This record gives sequence, C-alpha cells and structure tokens, in this order.
Amino acid sequence: MEKTYSVVFYSTTLVEPVKKMKDFLRSKIKWYNSCNSEAHITICEFTIEDSQLDAIKQKLSKISDTFTPFQVFLNHFDSFPNSGAFFIGVNEDSEKNLIPIMKKIHDTLKFLKLKKSDNPHMSIGRRLTPENLKIASELFTTIDLNFVCNEIVLREFDTINKQFFVIDTFPFGSNPEPEFVQGSLF
Repeated sequence: MEKTYSVVFYSTTLVEPVKKMKDFLRSKIKWYNSCNSEAHITICEFTIEDSQLDAIKQKLSKISDTFTPFQVFLNHFDSFPNSGAFFIGVNEDSEKNLIPIMKKIHDTLKFLKLKKSDNPHMSIGRRLTPENLKIASELFTTIDLNFVCNEIVLREFDTINKQFFVIDTFPFGSNPEPEFVQGSLF
C-alpha cells in the first residue's frame, strides 16, 4: 500500500510556542491550512510502497550519521504571497547550515519523486488569503526562537487526521564521510 512521508527538521522544544502562535492566528481568522500541524522545517515529501520504507530508513540513517549538530535561530516572520504562506524564517548562519543538509537528503532520495523544499522555514499558515496574510503579518512582528538541530525526522501522513506524525528519528553522528583521495600507483 502506498503511503505519504515527509522528512523534516523537528524539535519538541518548538512545538508548544509555535502552537500558541497558530492558535492565536486561528482565533482571529478561523481554520486555515497548517493550523494543526506541529512545528517543523520541511526537507522533502514523497509517496512510496510499504515495502520501500526500510530501505529509505537505512539511507536516512546513513546520511544523518555524517551530519554534525548545530544551533538554528528563527528570528523573523516572512511570507510567500503567491502561495499564501506565512512563516518563521531562519537567520543567515542557520540557512547556511540547513541548506547543504537539505540538498544531501534530496540527492540521497533522488530516485523518488520528491516534493522538495529548498528554502528552510517554519510555516505558521499556508494558502492564506491576501487579507489573512496581512492579519498574520500584523499579529506577529518579532520572534526569537532557537533549537539544537541534531537529527532529522521521518513522518507518515495520517489520512484520517490529515496530519503527519513522527515515525522515526535519525540522530546526527558527527561522522563526516571521508573524502575520496586519488592514489598513485608509482
């Protein structure tokens, strides 16, 4: 059976503060896309057969072992007006650390049909109307959150609740892959 999965950066320390923001926005504009989604930064999403899951987990475990933990700072609000997304953005240093990991995971899973995210951000709301985007940007003006990025998380989509839930975590092992060095025969 086919199921949908996502690979994300996730920290339990951010779940509650971001939920409070989402609930506050919901109290002003009613239900909206992502209002019930737990705080995360999406890396990619894909649909696979159950039989492929173990192989995907092995690949994620192997690649995660090569990453080293670092601090991520979320320090501003922004939006993608074309898609109606309102989100918390990361600072420049965090972006420089997150993007290479996202690209390596995309490359590792390139044999799948991926929905990729190349721009690290934490969504507050998606598919908001221009009016609701304006309300969100007026409600939320300053932010200062951070977390230790020390793992990636695999989540499965629950077709009944219409939400992703965590099924596995892959800790960073701080074991960079050895660089290939061309040897000489003589």
